[in-house]
Amino acid sequence: MTSRRTEIAIIGGGAMGAWTAFHLARRGARVMIVERSFPGAQASGVNYGSMRIQGRFLPQLPLSLRAQRIWEESEKLLGTDVEFRRTGHLHVAVDAAQQAKIERYAVDALAYGLGVEILAPAAIRRRWPWIAPHAIAASWSAIDGAVNPRLVVPALAARLAALDVAVLQGRRVTGAERLGAGFRLETAEGDVIEADMLVNTGGAWGADVAAWFAEPVPMFVAGPSEMVTEPLPYFMQPTLQIVDGSIVIRQVERGNVIIAGHPRGPADALKMRARMPGAKTLTNLQRVADIIPCLSGASIIRTWSGIEGYMPDMIPIIGPSATTPGLWHAFAFSGHGMQLCPGLGAVLSELILDGRSETPVGAFAIDRFRQTQTVDEDYLRQEFDAGVVKA
Repeated sequence: MTSRRTEIAIIGGGAMGAWTAFHLARRGARVMIVERSFPGAQASGVNYGSMRIQGRFLPQLPLSLRAQRIWEESEKLLGTDVEFRRTGHLHVAVDAAQQAKIERYAVDALAYGLGVEILAPAAIRRRWPWIAPHAIAASWSAIDGAVNPRLVVPALAARLAALDVAVLQGRRVTGAERLGAGFRLETAEGDVIEADMLVNTGGAWGADVAAWFAEPVPMFVAGPSEMVTEPLPYFMQPTLQIVDGSIVIRQVERGNVIIAGHPRGPADALKMRARMPGAKTLTNLQRVADIIPCLSGASIIRTWSGIEGYMPDMIPIIGPSATTPGLWHAFAFSGHGMQLCPGLGAVLSELILDGRSETPVGAFAIDRFRQTQTVDEDYLRQEFDAGVVKA
């Protein structure tokens, strides 16, 4: 049995845990990450890499915009290029209901500091002639972008090493408890870790950690449906997304086109397995050809998935524990976490070290399921109605 001591222990070494450790360590805190596999092994390393701001749950916009400012400085902060690019994002409407949705959102988002441009069909065709003519409107956000998720956590890991953050890989935490003025964690590999404070960034396993402290939440797991084409001549800079989320498409500078879309695939958090059903590949290819006809002959060279945690309202858990002083939660980002993670890390570091943050996160409290709650039902319908593809 190996005993270890730290000021702040973080369960989960994905992008949320790593960015939180980065911000804490830069301010002098002693931090230890405990990761069941290796950093970025699940959602943080397999996601689509979208830096989408527009279309989010409106109270999430302050956090999203703060994260954007950090992403703009990511190469300087991390000392390497993680392929963050401000490429812009097109939310494309193909029917009247979708058009009404983006027009309403454009008005509502202004109150949160986000300005987007609504485009008529002629403007869409003039700027992006490769979009199919049945696109009747689009919302254009020039500040949105994309990142290479496979580079982010490795880059963070290198910075954490330079900041003397201990990262225990291959350690599965089997239990944690409040002990005296701090916390005691045990791993299946025989580690005992004592910490003054505890941060739960456990991703698809975050609900297990919360349950140890009498805070059960109705989280479920699913897998993103991702695929990539052969390299093609570069022609599309912005990310294109149909308003209902059925398809999301972007092209990287090397020419490959990355494709995702609802519904999500099956995942098993116990076996740590997820896969993309074969039928989903065919469905997504047809959707791509429908909205970008010039891609109708593209060949898929790889598909993949991972394990992500989702809440029924598609809104993450962020903030202090409602039962246990010194415990902080940030999990179940429901497929939207990569863009948020640097801002989330900054906010958590402020809440932990200062007791306050300029960025509001009250809408994401863990005890909201015990309370009467107002949810953006249009946002929920867009993200959740398609459900999860069965195996």
